[in-house]
Amino acid sequence: MAEMPGISPQVARFARWVRDAGFTVYMPSLFGRDGAVAEAEPGETVFRRACISAEFHAFAGKGASPVTQWLRGLARKAHERCGGPGVGAIGMCFTGNFALSMTLEPAVLAPVLAQPSLPLDDPAALESSTEELASIRERLDRDDLTVLAYRFKGDRICRAQRFAAYRQALGERFRDRELPDTSAGQDVAPFFAKHVPWPHSVLTQHLIDARGEPTILARDEILAFFREKLATG
Repeated sequence: MAEMPGISPQVARFARWVRDAGFTVYMPSLFGRDGAVAEAEPGETVFRRACISAEFHAFAGKGASPVTQWLRGLARKAHERCGGPGVGAIGMCFTGNFALSMTLEPAVLAPVLAQPSLPLDDPAALESSTEELASIRERLDRDDLTVLAYRFKGDRICRAQRFAAYRQALGERFRDRELPDTSAGQDVAPFFAKHVPWPHSVLTQHLIDARGEPTILARDEILAFFREKLATG
């Protein structure tokens, strides 16, 4: 699931890495123009529209975004079509917590949260309600599942307080990684240069595609996580 402002070339690149690792990829188009470079002004328009959309809960106190119900159905359909042990889910930035909400679908076995950024107005809060978090924790414990999560240390949207809240809610089932700001790439699209001028997008905009880089090691850990949970034979 793409970050703001949509399925950029960098998001598509990550999807191809997952595909090349041997998996079938479903990449829902939730906002923005698919394949477009993240330009500053158009991207801001997409962001503002999403914040007031009935499908998304960008601010605290409303619980999980309604679109997560549709995403759970998509995961179920993908599992029916593709077979195997189950499916993985990656949410990025605006969609970060969506991957966690999707674990209430039994087919989802490998959730990954990349810089989960909702709610936007409370850095210590989580998008999921207390009741949903309890159900998620019950499901993780019952099926012996874990959640991977990534952020840059100096991220001003996905802050340390949010990961602390996840750890409190999910305990040892939450496996978080904090990357140093110095490991973030600087060659980013105009939307990020203007609106997110700090390390943020671990797997896309700020990823440095070079051997041994912390962002590449994060990518490789996710692919290994998928192989462990989802591969057949």
